[in-house]
Amino acid sequence: MHPRTSRTYHDPLYGGIRLDASDPTEALLIQLIDTPPLQRLRRIRQLGPASLTFHGAESSRFTHSLGVMALARRAFDYLAAAYPQLKSHRATVLCAALLHDIGHGPFSHTAEEIFGSRHEQWTRRIIQESAAIRQPLDRFSPDLRTCIEQVYLRQHPTPLVWQLVTSQLDCDRLDYLVRDSYFTGASYGQIDLDRILEAMDYDPVSQQLVVAHKGLAAIEHYLTVRYFMHAQVYNHPKNLTASWGLTQAFIRAKELLKQGLLDADKTVVAWLTQNFDALSLTHYLEGDDVVFMYHLHRWQTHPDPVLADLCRRFVNRDLLKIVDVTEYNETQQTQLLDKVSHQLQFMGLDPQFYCSLRHIWSRGYTLYQRGIKLMTPTGLQEISQLSPLVQTLTHSYQRTWLLFPAEIEEWISAKLL
Repeated sequence: MHPRTSRTYHDPLYGGIRLDASDPTEALLIQLIDTPPLQRLRRIRQLGPASLTFHGAESSRFTHSLGVMALARRAFDYLAAAYPQLKSHRATVLCAALLHDIGHGPFSHTAEEIFGSRHEQWTRRIIQESAAIRQPLDRFSPDLRTCIEQVYLRQHPTPLVWQLVTSQLDCDRLDYLVRDSYFTGASYGQIDLDRILEAMDYDPVSQQLVVAHKGLAAIEHYLTVRYFMHAQVYNHPKNLTASWGLTQAFIRAKELLKQGLLDADKTVVAWLTQNFDALSLTHYLEGDDVVFMYHLHRWQTHPDPVLADLCRRFVNRDLLKIVDVTEYNETQQTQLLDKVSHQLQFMGLDPQFYCSLRHIWSRGYTLYQRGIKLMTPTGLQEISQLSPLVQTLTHSYQRTWLLFPAEIEEWISAKLL
């Protein structure tokens, strides 16, 4: 049964995202959006704890998912108008785009650090096991779930179908760059979205997504923007210390739960104690930012001083300090961490929970999933072979950060002089 009315979502980036209920594919999208697993994404922040660094970073995975679907529809319909043989894949592309993040856990990517979950695996599992998602997909077509899984596994026989959703130039990356730039206030995250989408093309021989040569400058700009967003937003030092502090709070909570010294609801108990391969779908879908933040608030008054302090620091944004120690060699970094550990022990603070070395890699542009191919008079060529600018973006580098509490900031400064 199709929804009777069309629907418009008013997006701060794209304006009205209208879904036409008279179109069978878009009627299916409306049904999927109204399911509990999709609505759950309203309760998961797109950038996890990054709002503690960028106060405007309050957007949700739900908002992002709608944006990815809207871009995928625009890109696909543009290409299908020129290549009618693609039209049969419309439902696969649009549903895969809408559902691609349905498996994210609390605090988005930070949940993967804390609990060892993999949102891609859970996305596939939810599509296969959740009746709310599975049934409308199966009513539309008995093959649709298989086709969507082929997209996520990058195994669909028409590469363009999965490349629009998961590749070096996909609608997921395009949306999160412009959306995260908007909500964090990072103006260098702006890209020429119109020109990029209009430069996308289809190669009937290899059946893959390619870019017209006229779009080279727009793609160079996009890759440069992505580089800066990773360096200045996603790997921002405050993000690192917020995520690490949150992780330590849940590590301590796990220890206390094993000892029978922690009170938590059944959802959080399951997340903290069970192997993720054994976690039930119900318990997984019950986990969101609201549930876990409620527990962090409660645990601020826990009798265990470490858990109470770690929770208080996160809830009140009293984060650990962080300093770049990349210039020191590995031995010097380890020696510095040992000195910090001894100083914290002297002050009565457990170094396991209050200091760390964090190694962050910025990998730049890679040939991940076929890279980006440009159409040239001599055939398809990899963009890094044509652009000196992109060639420089292929180089990766590592930065190392030392995390420590503000109580020893002056002591640290003296040691680093």
